[in-house]
Amino acid sequence: MTSAGLQRLRARAAGSAASLYIVEKVLTYGMVIIGFVAGLSTMGLDLTSLAVFAGALGVGVGLGLQGMVKDFASGISLVFERLVAVGDFVELPSGHRGVVHEVGPRATRIRTNDSTDVIVPNSVLVNDLVINWTLRNTNRRIRVPFVTAFGVDKQKVREAVLKAARSVPFTSPDDAVRRTQVWLVGYGEHALKFELIVWPTVEAVRRPAAIFAAYTWAIDDALREAGVEIPYPQREVRVRGLFGEEGEDALTSLKLEPAARRRGKAKAAKPGSSNDAARDLEREDPDDPPMPPPAPAPKG
Repeated sequence: MTSAGLQRLRARAAGSAASLYIVEKVLTYGMVIIGFVAGLSTMGLDLTSLAVFAGALGVGVGLGLQGMVKDFASGISLVFERLVAVGDFVELPSGHRGVVHEVGPRATRIRTNDSTDVIVPNSVLVNDLVINWTLRNTNRRIRVPFVTAFGVDKQKVREAVLKAARSVPFTSPDDAVRRTQVWLVGYGEHALKFELIVWPTVEAVRRPAAIFAAYTWAIDDALREAGVEIPYPQREVRVRGLFGEEGEDALTSLKLEPAARRRGKAKAAKPGSSNDAARDLEREDPDDPPMPPPAPAPKG
């Protein structure tokens, strides 16, 4: 009950912020137009005599300012349609991903997770394929790939990885539709290919790179703790001594150490070490605006 109430309050606050932003932009555009017309009237210019000038201006717009007018019209479309709003996490055709901080008259400012501002012409957001990860303000399913050696106990792998995923604080609890799962998806040259199917929280969706890093870290810790073998790239190298020796005899003659002894001396990584990516997901960026509420479903 408390969690649901907090979510409603958060959505309401985000909706108020988005609505105020839209009203502010509309009033700004309206005041600029009214001020321009009032200024011409104050100067004693007959507005009806500007018809010829407007026609010439239209030709100029069509020839030289077409791109700017296109971006301006796209900005108005974004403000009213709200398919991309302040607070949304979007992915651009260029591959940049970030939170929308401002929808201006000509361009939109997007801040990436690396605190880099990307300036995008509004026409790109309207005409190109743009992914809005938080448009409906719901969870998104992600797939985290990992591999194990052939011959492992698949049930053991499944239990270890599910336990690790559910221990991550930003994993959504299972319900009738959304469930954390482990799929065997194929066979590699030296490994079984698995995928962790998981539904992170809406807040975590804003940091996709950290999501994958955090789950990958947790999976590696879980597999090592469970004693599941993780395959490594294998290359067969034949060593021959100067006098025809092979194998360990050749290594001894060349004063080299067999690989099995070197592997025995290697120190295994300790599970449960600090997961920096998970901590990064728990961090809230004070500069990020709140996410807007879900967009209303289209009628008819």
